[in-house]
Amino acid sequence: MTLWSAADAARATGGEAFGDWKATGVSIDTRTIAPGDLFVALTATRDGHDFVVQALEKGAAAAMVSHRPEGVPANAPLLVVEDVQCALEDLGRAGRARSAARVVAVTGSVGKTSTKEMLRAVLSAQGATHAAEASYNNHWGVPLTLARLPRTAEFAVIEIGMNAPGEIAPLSRMARPHVAMITAIAPAHLDAFDDISGIAEEKASIFAGLEPGGKAVINADTDHAGILFEAARAAGAEIVDFGETAAHFRLTRVRPGTDTTVAEARSGGADGTDMVFKVMSPGRHFAINGLGVIAAVAALGADTGMAAPDLARWQPPSGRGTREVLELDDGDESWTLELIDDAFNANPASVEAALDVLAASRPRDGVGRVEKGRRIAVLGDMLELGAEEMAMHAALAELPQIAKVHTVHCAGPRMQALWAALPEERRGVWVQSAEELAAGARRMVDAGDVVLVKGSKGSRISLFVDALRRASRRLAAQERDS
Repeated sequence: MTLWSAADAARATGGEAFGDWKATGVSIDTRTIAPGDLFVALTATRDGHDFVVQALEKGAAAAMVSHRPEGVPANAPLLVVEDVQCALEDLGRAGRARSAARVVAVTGSVGKTSTKEMLRAVLSAQGATHAAEASYNNHWGVPLTLARLPRTAEFAVIEIGMNAPGEIAPLSRMARPHVAMITAIAPAHLDAFDDISGIAEEKASIFAGLEPGGKAVINADTDHAGILFEAARAAGAEIVDFGETAAHFRLTRVRPGTDTTVAEARSGGADGTDMVFKVMSPGRHFAINGLGVIAAVAALGADTGMAAPDLARWQPPSGRGTREVLELDDGDESWTLELIDDAFNANPASVEAALDVLAASRPRDGVGRVEKGRRIAVLGDMLELGAEEMAMHAALAELPQIAKVHTVHCAGPRMQALWAALPEERRGVWVQSAEELAAGARRMVDAGDVVLVKGSKGSRISLFVDALRRASRRLAAQERDS
């Protein structure tokens, strides 16, 4: 199905189309481009114009460029625009303007990508649903998601993030959501803000883009929730809140299991409706996010009765709490460990949530070199926390979950502060870099262990995960349980 014709794309961007092409998708990356895509030659970390020839060779329908790159034939299908980034934004606005989809936008310091994926899972059962494949939540990710929005979509889920003040409101105005949701406020990107209240104010600016009559879905228990409520009221939004205290959607009980979390909740107050839902990942934070998803579904006018059981269709994406079993000995199927891969992002709130999951896990005794199975945390630096970053790392040692962790291995200059603050009996290895830690990964673990790997993406702690996988043979969870 045609997504953009040459004429439509030229009209949306004010550019000049060469050739009568039709695009079925939009791409910014020749590594993943599909035949029929419109290739957008952004000039960010690398100049996309250098890859136009490659994109066309891979079957791109056309390329959006600011000039004809060297080596591109005179008859090549192109859309020539004044500025490629601005043209992508225009294309996104046009994609949104022609859509009849009900749009929900999601932001928050933690949990926004998981929540976006939960929304995709539950809404897909109720209508054609569009959402970004990955964390496309910035100045190019949001317009790209909107430019890819199919005309036939009934729901669209747009994730919106930020690194600095003033970024969220323009993206929200571009997305024009009917519902805007804030998952939580926590210390993240503090190096760009004076304090956490500044983060709350920036996140609250998502309400600036709400359509008339729009609704604000807010975590009533999060830090600085008052700022969020005030901003929602100022935007004229109808407020739907969720949480563990008094709220429209209130979590009443959470039962974390080994691989799942079962939650009970009530909507509508004392005379409201009781509900039970299950999330296919352990952790109280997943239950809270799941409740927020149900609140957002209600705000969209969709069916919460369908959404609650459909939450079980969601699985955490790679690097965001994914659990898997690794076999350590080809000759003995009992020699396995459980890996919790949460290495994509980290701040104090998300590390605490990950440690909650680790503390509730069940190591296995009587296998491997060590008599008793252990809970092991492998932690990389939390980045972009500002002037108090060392104190925030050290404060992790005071979390009650640490008492249930056998050993904490640390990598990075900031994590040295945690390592120094840990009780001596819990201190594992501290090294300067994730590369050094990954080099000894296999020696640090044993059969029966549960191993959490957590850190900001820039800390490269995912190298430890890669090293464990290379040294092991992965098993499906059902093979382990059979």
